[in-house]
Amino acid sequence: MDSIGDVLKQMGGSRIRQRTEDLKTKILNEPEVRQLTLRYPELTEQELTRNLSRLYEFVKEKKHCDNCPGLENCPNDFQGHYTKLSVDEVNGQLRIRDYKAPCNLQLAHERDKQISSRIRSFYVDERALQEGYDDVEIMRKDPVRSSAVMQVFDYIDAAKASGLQKKGLYLQGPFGTGKTFLMCYLLHELAKEGHSGVIVYMPDFVEDVKSMIQDGEKLRDTIELMKNTDLLIFDDIGAENMGPWVRDHVLGSILNHRMNRKPTFYTSNYSLSDLGKHLSFTNKDGEEAYKGERLMNRIQPFVETIHVLGENKRG
Repeated sequence: MDSIGDVLKQMGGSRIRQRTEDLKTKILNEPEVRQLTLRYPELTEQELTRNLSRLYEFVKEKKHCDNCPGLENCPNDFQGHYTKLSVDEVNGQLRIRDYKAPCNLQLAHERDKQISSRIRSFYVDERALQEGYDDVEIMRKDPVRSSAVMQVFDYIDAAKASGLQKKGLYLQGPFGTGKTFLMCYLLHELAKEGHSGVIVYMPDFVEDVKSMIQDGEKLRDTIELMKNTDLLIFDDIGAENMGPWVRDHVLGSILNHRMNRKPTFYTSNYSLSDLGKHLSFTNKDGEEAYKGERLMNRIQPFVETIHVLGENKRG
């Protein structure tokens, strides 16, 4: 969009003075400018004339915003922002000032970026974290799981009202019933409250940890992140091929640090008792019931179990 200088240059030659006056009259008669002069009747014509460029930019961007094409297609000079005017007294005279203010779409975009920055995911499809969330739609999506959804909603409300809870949640249910989606929703809602969160897809994480053994610093940083994040979700626990070292020195270390400090969450196709059996067995050492039980003592007392029923939405 042309500036007022570009407009005047196009007018050319001997006619420029008359066109300048016409443009000045047009700008000063714009409804937004008339409102400004009515609000500040002490504004002199000299001050208005001296700030024609500011007034022109103000009017132009106001019209853009009235017919907003969306944030990505914003035609204003500074995307997502528009010109605002203020009138200040300087040495006894009123002076017009302009500044750029973010529009509501830009503010919403910045809020979404702040929320996203609080959430880290390991091997979880980012689309699950970036989808729009609507409480009513979540409830209607599958009536069979409505009881589970309400329990998750209640947990979120309690955390918003009184801060992080001591216990997390254990979402148990068949394939494709939306357990991961509900946990991503929980992360998103509590990130709005300023809490940090990490969600980890267990099968891929366990395999990656085995390769991290050669990179001690990366492994330490990853474990520390999971120990200290406000909300930690182990997604699809029980589907991984757990080795004794990962079980005892990685998962065990993380859970030992978090119990009684910060809540940990899980999604699984297993019941808690079946998860205990799964964690007792490794391909290397076979069944070690004591070690599985020790790990479950860091899981079971610190979660509330929610049964998520419904149809498999993965088709």
